[in-house]
Amino acid sequence: MDESLFKRRVSLRKAQSLAEKLLRVPLRFTSAYLCVSLISLFLLFFPLTAQAQSQMERIPLTLELLQERLHNPILREGNLTLDLRQMTIDLRPENSSFRDEFYQVLRKELQKAGAKSLGLDLSNSLIQGDFIGSDLGIRTTIYPQAISPTFSPIEQEQIEQLRGVCLELLGMSLPSSKDCRSLLRSQANLSSDISVFRGTLTMQQTRFNGAVQFANTFFLQPIDAQGAIFNQSVNFTETRFGRAANFTNVSFRREVQLFNSIFFDRTDFKQTQFQEGAYFQDSSFQENANFTQANFKQLAKFSRSTWWKNVDFSQVRFAGQTQFTRSNFNQFLLLTEATFEQAVTFREANFKLPVNLRSASILNLADFSDTNFTKSAYLNVSGLGFNSNQAKILGNPGEIGKMLSVSGLQGNQNVLRNLVQNFRALQQISDVNQLEYTKQQLRLIEFARKLFGTNINTVSAEKLIDLGFSAAQIEAIIEHRQEEPFRDRSELLALPGIDFDTYLQVSDERLSEIFPQDNPTRVSEKRSRIIISEPLLLGSWLLTAWSWFALSLLLLLSGYGTQVWLVFGVGIIAIAFFGIIYWLIDRFRRLHPVPILPNSYETYWILGSFCIFNIIGLLAIFRNAEQPWLTLGCLLLIILPIPITLIIRLYKIGRFHNQMDISYFTEDGTLRQLRLLIGRLPVIPRNPSFRERYMPILWDRRWNWLNYFDFSLNNLLRLGFNDIRLRDEYLPGIISSLAWYQWSLGVLYITLLLWTLSRTIPGLNLLIYLK
Repeated sequence: MDESLFKRRVSLRKAQSLAEKLLRVPLRFTSAYLCVSLISLFLLFFPLTAQAQSQMERIPLTLELLQERLHNPILREGNLTLDLRQMTIDLRPENSSFRDEFYQVLRKELQKAGAKSLGLDLSNSLIQGDFIGSDLGIRTTIYPQAISPTFSPIEQEQIEQLRGVCLELLGMSLPSSKDCRSLLRSQANLSSDISVFRGTLTMQQTRFNGAVQFANTFFLQPIDAQGAIFNQSVNFTETRFGRAANFTNVSFRREVQLFNSIFFDRTDFKQTQFQEGAYFQDSSFQENANFTQANFKQLAKFSRSTWWKNVDFSQVRFAGQTQFTRSNFNQFLLLTEATFEQAVTFREANFKLPVNLRSASILNLADFSDTNFTKSAYLNVSGLGFNSNQAKILGNPGEIGKMLSVSGLQGNQNVLRNLVQNFRALQQISDVNQLEYTKQQLRLIEFARKLFGTNINTVSAEKLIDLGFSAAQIEAIIEHRQEEPFRDRSELLALPGIDFDTYLQVSDERLSEIFPQDNPTRVSEKRSRIIISEPLLLGSWLLTAWSWFALSLLLLLSGYGTQVWLVFGVGIIAIAFFGIIYWLIDRFRRLHPVPILPNSYETYWILGSFCIFNIIGLLAIFRNAEQPWLTLGCLLLIILPIPITLIIRLYKIGRFHNQMDISYFTEDGTLRQLRLLIGRLPVIPRNPSFRERYMPILWDRRWNWLNYFDFSLNNLLRLGFNDIRLRDEYLPGIISSLAWYQWSLGVLYITLLLWTLSRTIPGLNLLIYLK
């Protein structure tokens, strides 16, 4: 029978016997009976006190007891294990004779050749003095052709797995340890030795009063140190964990060194306390790593570490500086509700998937300078606790703003405001504008939801069925909104019959943000299928529709004032389009009786220039617009329908007026220069003096086709090389309407351009935004 279990049963029997004796004593008062009853219940149903007391009664380990336990190993989870639980093991220098014999005897048994390896269980034991665990392993070379024959074929295969990891690290240009360098060479004399621990190592609730040394050790089986206490330094430098490593709820009271280590399997540091420095530099985590609710009270260094799977730092408190410099994250990095009290550095880190900073707190400095984000990566800062007056977020100008993302405007307006103030203080105007663009995109989504979303307070029962609600759920929803309208989506969960799956089905949260650790590849962009709001009246609906339309135009055509080259690209295409239309209606008038047609030379030049201008405009749009095809479609909807309709009408009714062989366009013949014509109108006034000053453009000049682009430039941008206008006599109304239409668009365009320039030029921007 297990010794600890035997002691626990003896203590329980003594407690029960005492309770029975007390019950036999005649008691006169009801309170005495009640007191004894409570004592009996406590002793019968809560024997944890006796158990804890028995755990504190550790047995001193002697050489005789060690030999006895070695000859009688226990079977734990199918593996033979040396049982050294609940013992006091004195390895201090003053007990050197026992210490030397302890290592010699234990090393001999643990290193025996055979198919079955012997594990070591130190649970609930007290280790006094330094524990040199690396001396308990088998010293062997890890050169592929010289691995010790002591190991079984499965163990040899485990050791050879290290070569694949070393090749991965080498391919990523990351530092490698001496054993990795040995594996990658072909000469055996350059190989290095490593200590291989064959069996399982269990240290649950173990207390180490001295230093712990496992440097340059390869654990082939799991290591379980749940609840262990390390009072001195711990050295796991260049250690390889072949199976799961469990350090849950461990207390490291001195520094712990894990740099250049490799974790082949799942790693758990959940609720672990790091009282002093924690060093994980150059380490590699092949599987998921869990640091949930850990506490780093001093420096935490993860520089140049590699994380191949998900890493979870949720609810972790970083009281000291934190360094992830040049680290590589190949899957999700979860920093949900993490707290950074001092500076955290991600400089030159690589992210392949999103980083979740949801509800995290940055109290000092977060440095994302020179960080590399793939197309799938971004920083989710929804609910981020960040005060721009006390903390800073650094990043490459013009890049970091694009990487910041929030799930919705509601609840994140203060986050966006603080981030804007942060980048404004750093004079990173492009990032300020990018955040403003993000904010307006979220506003657009809210407008669209109000206009086109399904309001749970007004939707019909048939629509609720289409959304996936059952009959009982629909009845509960209707009863609730008849008594009181819904004010928040979470109120659905309080209704009978509506489970969490149904709530997720109609929720607007991304599934990857809610359960990224459970569904790392399940990223859904599907937005809410319902909204919770007051019903909109007709007037409110029209105002909301206008706001949605105007905001859509600003976002598509200028990136809400953040993309000057996008505005120029839109303008170039519009100028070229109207220019070729003016040339067409002026030079292509009729086929008979006397043809009025342009010559082939002029036709080639204007068509060629039209194509060149459009190519330049398209390049500007596709390089600067977030949704270039939508931007192009929006532009075509503005400039195509009305002009094309007017042109079709013009050629359908024909032209019958005087001065058919004279151009409709006139130019100011008194002056030829580059002009800024802010107050210019497209048609000359009805005054003889103006008719004398404005003369028809010359059709017989080879450069005549430039005049049409010049007139289009004047109409849209209020800038031109000549003051070209339409004549006032014998002018078809359709042509005048076309010119006035472009002139009206020009008023809006020049306003958009000046507004965009004021937001993107640093000096003007600061004058506008600083208060």
